[in-house]
Amino acid sequence: MADSPIMSSYAYAIMLLLPLSAAMVIFQQNPYQALVMRGILGAIAALVYAMLGGGDVALTEALVGTMLAITLYVVAVRSSLVMRLGVLEGEGAKNNLQWQPMLDYLRALLKRYQLRLELVSYADDQTLHQALAAKEVHGICLMNRTGQTAEEVAPHILVRVRRLAEILATELPAAIAEAKLYCDDEPATLPPSPTLTEEHS
Repeated sequence: MADSPIMSSYAYAIMLLLPLSAAMVIFQQNPYQALVMRGILGAIAALVYAMLGGGDVALTEALVGTMLAITLYVVAVRSSLVMRLGVLEGEGAKNNLQWQPMLDYLRALLKRYQLRLELVSYADDQTLHQALAAKEVHGICLMNRTGQTAEEVAPHILVRVRRLAEILATELPAAIAEAKLYCDDEPATLPPSPTLTEEHS
């Protein structure tokens, strides 16, 4: 009985960590760090349940609410935080001097937003455009091979996701690549400028 007040003070101190860790989950910008904080929140909750005599609830929280939930969240975050960029297969595009600098810059730029770049190859321009229209990819990279040599032309990127188009148009230098928003009511052709198109409903 003498230890009861001390035990209750420890319980209250641990309980205070619950809203603190929950707030850290909410305000965390990096999704992977948010998952770590969610695991800490679940561990604290399981500890509180165990201290209050709910061993079965604590075990359920530890196994389902923490381990299983975080595993599923990791899979979901890993598969969703990716930009799929359609490109032409073969060496035609890769011979362009801007090709590798564009990929390096894109990867570094997307990494700041916790995104990964995934290249998807297509056989020709038609299937490339069809993939963008069918929403198989988030964007496509086009090389203007008419009138200029491959070394002189910066790649053009058409992106169907508005937020991605805004990021690329404002942060991607025109000397490396030109980005434009693709809309369903316009053909997927080479854009005349690196600016975004007007807002479409």
